[in-house]
Parts: sequence; structure tokens; C-alpha cells
Amino acid sequence: MKYLPHTLIALLIVIQYPLWIGKGSWLRVWEMSKQVDLQKEKNLKLTTRNAGLDAEVRDLKQGIDAVEERARVELGMIKSDETFYQIIDKSPAGRTPFPK
Repeated sequence: MKYLPHTLIALLIVIQYPLWIGKGSWLRVWEMSKQVDLQKEKNLKLTTRNAGLDAEVRDLKQGIDAVEERARVELGMIKSDETFYQIIDKSPAGRTPFPK
């Protein structure tokens, strides 16, 4: 009878070990939960970016307007029946042409 309390305490420690320190401990579950939350945030950002890229690809595949706009803005191209005017600012460097 005098070893019963010690045996029960040792048994309690052995049972509690996996809960606090073992492979599936609360600390590891908490760390994994934080990692999952971070990954969900990254996935949300990437999903938003992918949706924008997907919309742009669909627009480029289906419409000629997007191709024309990209050619004008990025490549400086014009149509054959258009006239291109370039306005050069002759104000001294560092000064804006319009007062504030």
C-alpha cells in the first residue's frame, strides 16, 4: 500500500507525456496552427494574383482591344491611319510647367 501513491503518480506522468512533450503535443499543434494560418494568407494573396492574371489572359485571347492597348502603351505602336503627336516640354530642368 505504501507504493501505491508513487505508482499512480508515475503512471499519471507517463500518460501525460505524449500530451505535453510527445509527437502530437499541444505545443506542436499550436505551432502547426500558426503555420497553417500563414500559409492560408499566402494562398489568398496568390489566388488574388492568379485571378487577375487569368482575367488578363482571357482578355488577351478573346479581345483585340487589349492587344492594341498593350501595343500602344508598352511598345509605342500606332495604327496605320493614325497620326502621332509628341509634345516636348522646353521648361528648364527641375521646374514644373505649371505653378502649384
